[in-house]
Amino acid sequence: MRTTVDLSDDLFRRTKSEAALRGKKFKDMVEEGLRMVLESPEAGKEAKPAPTAWDMMKGACGVFDSGVDDLATNPKHLEGLGRDSMGDR
Repeated sequence: MRTTVDLSDDLFRRTKSEAALRGKKFKDMVEEGLRMVLESPEAGKEAKPAPTAWDMMKGACGVFDSGVDDLATNPKHLEGLGRDSMGDR
């Protein structure tokens, strides 16, 4: 079947050049590329969103116990919070 497709100049030149290097016709390169995309396992799937930090770490949550119920309520664990390394100025 014959059809018309609009391609960027850069993509056309690169494909035409690669076809020449491989000893193929331009149309064969286009057909090969379309087949690769359509036959790939990812064809038709939507891109999955990147996992969040929670997704990556949820298996580690609750793995150890610090021995303190809530570090934010224990003044001992808050000593020096907000001070720089040079001491209080």
